[in-house]
Amino acid sequence: MSEAKGDLGLIGLAVMGQNLILNAADHGYTVVAYNRTVAKVDHFLANEAKGKSILGAHSIEDLVKQLKRPRRVMLLVKAGEPVDDFINQLLPYLDKGDIIIDGGNSFFEDTNRRYAELKDKGILFVGSGVSGGEEGARYGPSLMPGGHPDAWPHIKNIFQDIAAKSDGEPCCDWVGEAGAGHYVKMVHNGIEYGDMQLICEAYDIMKRVGKFTDKEMGDVFATWNKGVLDSFLIEITRDILYYNDPADGKPLVEKILDSAGQKGTGKWTAINALDLGMPVTLIGEAVFSRCLSALKDLRVDASKKLPGPTIPEQSPIKPEQRQQFIDNLEQALYASKIISYTQGFMLMRQAGKDYGWNLNFPSIALMWRGGCIIRSVFLKDITAAYREHPDLENLLFHPFFKDAITKAQDGWRQTLNHTQTWGIPAPAFSTALAFYDGLRSAQLPANLLQAQRDYFGAHTFRVLPGCESKELPLDQPIHINWTGKGGNVSASTYNA
Repeated sequence: MSEAKGDLGLIGLAVMGQNLILNAADHGYTVVAYNRTVAKVDHFLANEAKGKSILGAHSIEDLVKQLKRPRRVMLLVKAGEPVDDFINQLLPYLDKGDIIIDGGNSFFEDTNRRYAELKDKGILFVGSGVSGGEEGARYGPSLMPGGHPDAWPHIKNIFQDIAAKSDGEPCCDWVGEAGAGHYVKMVHNGIEYGDMQLICEAYDIMKRVGKFTDKEMGDVFATWNKGVLDSFLIEITRDILYYNDPADGKPLVEKILDSAGQKGTGKWTAINALDLGMPVTLIGEAVFSRCLSALKDLRVDASKKLPGPTIPEQSPIKPEQRQQFIDNLEQALYASKIISYTQGFMLMRQAGKDYGWNLNFPSIALMWRGGCIIRSVFLKDITAAYREHPDLENLLFHPFFKDAITKAQDGWRQTLNHTQTWGIPAPAFSTALAFYDGLRSAQLPANLLQAQRDYFGAHTFRVLPGCESKELPLDQPIHINWTGKGGNVSASTYNA
């Protein structure tokens, strides 16, 4: 039998799989490629992979035989049942200590399950988030690996070599055990939903209140991309707004149906936030905004029946106010973006506690600085904040972000005044400010809410320190017979 030459086996020759293989080959690794449709392997070897250190396999057994030990096999296939199917096909040919890597968009709880099942069999399972799309996969993606820690020394060099670089540092590091890698990717995708919604709201405000042309809006985004908002999503928004339909020279974006699709990863983040009791409101609003956009026929009907403010034909923003309007909008976008990331890191912090993961926040911020969809200059500031204070309780408590959001507040609030005055929906901007004002409120009206819950359902409440008495003991669930007609038995204790 010939000597095994493969450093990495990769299953799945769609665009992402092919580009990751070519990327690894460019960095000196020998990759063994396999696809369920074997003809695709032969075509790949004869074309894109020709002359490179890429080998082909015509079966799972053939793939495994060509790999050095410990064998490293990466799956880039559709999430769900296909991942389990390929794992089951691989198991008869693998030995203890071999490594299976799922690089798809798997739900983290599926990764938790696979990790536990394969750990019992002696197989080291890794679930890795991969972000950056086609170009990222080819020239440097953001990689977020988590799973069995014993696997990391065997895949570290490959992953960090092929990953994107930010200031010379690889946008890849070990995240944590079990499904931690796919969890961080899920939060990344949720933040991506939020960033996109915020940008769309800024576009809508400029278009409807400011009466900007698409070219003028493109110019604004081009300017923003040179400052604190410098990011991939701002950059592509600039390009989209500049693009005209070759047929008639009119902006193409204005011809696109305003009904957004989604694959569900933002929804996963929002649902998990509810499960963990974390107020990740901006991502939730971004998901619901896509849902509302999909109700196109209902919205068209409602636009004819439901009254509201009418924006004048001429912009209510006077020419001499135009630059201040843009500057305020920039501050609103920047402040809301800070809130979105604050919420995302709050969620990951709670997940670390609940799932027993020791998440490395400076490394997570670094992983997102390059290669991925949410890459931005802004993430350098988050990396620096967590490197300075690894146990930082809340991103807003760091002096840099506290100062930034303080400076942005006036413009943020002024922008929302425009949206409310003229009836422009800005759910992401609005919920970001509501969260900020809620977070900085030492007292919220939840005291009345708890009284209501106790009144109708005997759900109990606790008293504030300093308000205790013999009848109202401190740190104990209390039920009051509010009307004198009810009973004194509580339904459940109060759980904050």
